[in-house]
This record gives sequence, C-alpha cells and structure tokens, in this order.
Amino acid sequence: MTVNTPLCFRGKNILAPMVRVGTLPMRLLALDYGADIVYCEELIDIKMLQCKRVINEVLETVDFVAPNERVVFRTCERERHCVVFQMGSADAERALAVAKLVESDVAGIDINMGCPKEYSTKGGMGAALLSDPDKIESILTTLVKGICKPITCKIRILPSVEDTVNLVKRIEKTGIAAIAVHGRKKEERPQHPVHCDVIKAISEAVSIPVIANGGSHDFIKEYMDIETFRKATDASSVMIARAAMWNPSIFRKEGPFPLKEVMQDYIKYAVRYDNHYTNTKYCLCQMLREQLETTQGKKLHAAQSTQEICEAFEMADFYEETTAIFEAKKTSLETKIQDDDDQIEDPDVIKMAVRFDKREYPPQITPKMYLLEWCRKEKHPQPVYETVQRPLDRLFCSVVTVADQKYRSTLWDKSKKLAEQAAAIVCLRTLGVPEGKLCEGENHLINKRKREDLEHLNNRDHGKDLAEPSHKKANFTEETSDMNVPQMPR
Repeated sequence: MTVNTPLCFRGKNILAPMVRVGTLPMRLLALDYGADIVYCEELIDIKMLQCKRVINEVLETVDFVAPNERVVFRTCERERHCVVFQMGSADAERALAVAKLVESDVAGIDINMGCPKEYSTKGGMGAALLSDPDKIESILTTLVKGICKPITCKIRILPSVEDTVNLVKRIEKTGIAAIAVHGRKKEERPQHPVHCDVIKAISEAVSIPVIANGGSHDFIKEYMDIETFRKATDASSVMIARAAMWNPSIFRKEGPFPLKEVMQDYIKYAVRYDNHYTNTKYCLCQMLREQLETTQGKKLHAAQSTQEICEAFEMADFYEETTAIFEAKKTSLETKIQDDDDQIEDPDVIKMAVRFDKREYPPQITPKMYLLEWCRKEKHPQPVYETVQRPLDRLFCSVVTVADQKYRSTLWDKSKKLAEQAAAIVCLRTLGVPEGKLCEGENHLINKRKREDLEHLNNRDHGKDLAEPSHKKANFTEETSDMNVPQMPR
C-alpha cells in the first residue's frame, strides 16, 4: 500500500520548472535518474481554468485538456507523490480554482514569482509580483488556507539583500512549505554570477526550507557539485534547471550516462506518453547543443513527427511496437465500452444508428427545431436532452425524452450539439414526423419563417416597433439544454 506522506523539501535534489522542458517525459526521466522532486513547466491560470480533467485510459494518464483538444498538462501515477504543479497567476481566486482542479493529481502547488520573461510579467505574473508584496501575500495565504497540499513559491532576488530578506520573511508568514530562490535579479541572465551570499542570507533568516536555484552556470557540472552549491548557499535543497536540461542524468550519484543513452531514454518516454513531437524535438535539441550540426542533429532538425524523430535515433522498431500496443489497447477499451453500454442500456430507449449532417438541411433549420415544433403542436412538454461524454475518446451521446419515451442514436458524436441533433432525428423518424431535410420537399418551418420576416419588414415600413415578440422568436429557437455535460462513469 502506498502511503501518501506530505512532501518534504529538506535535503532534496529537485528538477526546476522550465518552460517547454518540464513536460512529463523529462520529469519521469529525472525521477529515474535520482531527482527527489520534479516541477512541471509554468502553466498560466486562465489557460488551466479552460481545461477539463480527463482520464486517458490508453496512456494511463490524467490529462487536462483545453477546448481545442490540446493537452495542457499530463501526469501519471508514477510521479503523483513527487510532482509540484507550478502556475503563473496574479489573482488569488483564480490561483485557488486551478489548485483545486489539479490538487488530487499532484504533490504540491507552486506560484512562479521569478520568471522575467514578458509573457509572464505582462500579466502581472512571474517577477512582476516581486514589486507587489500585498498581492503575493494574498495569493499564498489563499492557497495555504484553501487546499491541503503544500504550497511553495519561486522568486528572484531583489536589488538589495535587506529587501529580499524582508520579502521572504513576509512570505514565510503566509504558511508556505518552502521557498525556491533563484540567486539572480530579474534583469540578470545565466551568464551573470549567481549570488550565493544572498541565498545564504535568506537561509539564515527563515525557518522554512530554502531551495537554492541558479547554480548550473557557475557550479553544477556533475552530481558532486550539487552538494557544493548547497553548502555555498546554506540551503535546505537544490533546484537544478539548465544542467538537468542538458543531461538529466546529472541527478545520478554514480555519475551521468552517455548523452546518446539519455536521449534514447527520453524518446522512449516521449513515445510512451504520446508527447507532442515539437516538444520532444525541442528538448532533444537542448541536449544535443553543439552536436546539432552533426548528421544526427540535422536529421533531428528536419524531423516533422515523432516517428521521424525515432528514425533519426535508430528507434523506428520501438516506435512501431509501442504504437501498435496502444492501438490494440484502444480497440480493446472501445469494445469493452460498447459491451458495457449494451449491458447497462435502458431497454426502454428507442435506438437507431444515425448522425446529423447539416448539409442535408436548409440553413438554420435542424431536427431539434422540428421536434420542438411538433411537441408544441401536440401539446407535449418540450423535449429534454441528457448528454454524456465518454472519457476514452471524449465523444458525446444524447438521449432525448419526448412524451415519456426516450430516444438516442447508437453512434457517438464529436460534439454535444451533434449528439442532440442525432437524438432528435431518432425521435422524429420513430414518430414518422418530417425532420426538415432538403429532400423532404416544401419546408413548413422555412415558410413560416418567411412569413414572420415579411411581417417584420412590413411593421418596420410602417414605423412599428422593431422588437420581435419573444414568443415568436421561440418558435424558431432550439431549446438549449444544460451546458454542463457529465462524463460517463468508468
């Protein structure tokens, strides 16, 4: 049995949050090589709040998926007790909402207060927060009180040691579990020396763990250098960014692996967890560095898919075997879901295999409109739609209830709207009622709309009120169902 103990930030070697680098393959690889804690790349609160949490049964991951179907954050059980979710936020309530969204899938939450890049600071996030201690206090206090997981933040140092120490003391009072300090000012870059003395002053001034960051350029070239940097800063732990980006086996006590082996290990995770090829390519390029002009480097640069990346590293067989396994697993899960659907299906639901194709209908005329019109004519209550989403492939199925009878299509659709239209078609065809298709000939709803439009124009010509009565609008407006679509139980 796995015991979920609170994350400890003392005596740890930590993978730093790095944009475009800290995705799932890199985090898992760092853990394999000896990292104790891994931070994900900074993810913006507003973007995360648009995401929905999806269980990916094929990859065995938890995905946070944007409206455009792009996976914004992917995690898995392997890292659940050691991954810290870093977000960019300048608003306490938004930060809390995101924290609650991911809380059950991560070990801790971090607020980025050190990124000097414009994409972060222009929204008042990152290093911009360093000049607003009140907002820092509000965000961190809200998070500490709002969720059970440990809260941390990552800062850069201020122009003076005194100001930096005073800020960190104020941050400590919010109740956070640890603070990471990048020992450079926000205008300084990696080539500038890291200010170990400032990190040390902070370590001596507070009781919470201080995580030293920024030592890749001046200190950390091999594993033993991690402890050298820790002693120089008197910090509790060390956070490594670029040295780990160049070769994540920097975390190995026994010494680093050859770069070729490290890159192959990384590619295996990228394929295993369906990492987007552009992200995989970017991370591999950071590892190759001066070798980008070699034959292999040029092949990597030219690659336009995960498969081509694998071919560049002589891993084509691994790619084919892994993708075949996933396809087989997906097919098996789809079959199981269909079997489960058939077993639990309400026998009273009338079903047909139909889809809605808008090309078969006049503009602005749909089966849902016809069904609503028919219900009003027959003095039935308006149709009620219940829509669910299947977690495996995120497709939708809708059941419509009309006069106490339920109807649905056996085919799943890519959107809620399409699924509802398909359910309406099943109902209309069962009742023998026209559904509005172009092939059905004269369309009474279109004629009715034309009469309404003509009456509207006549009223306007005579100076009457242009506002159309709401009861007339309703004749041609589909009733909308609740936008919150539940997911099917797994």
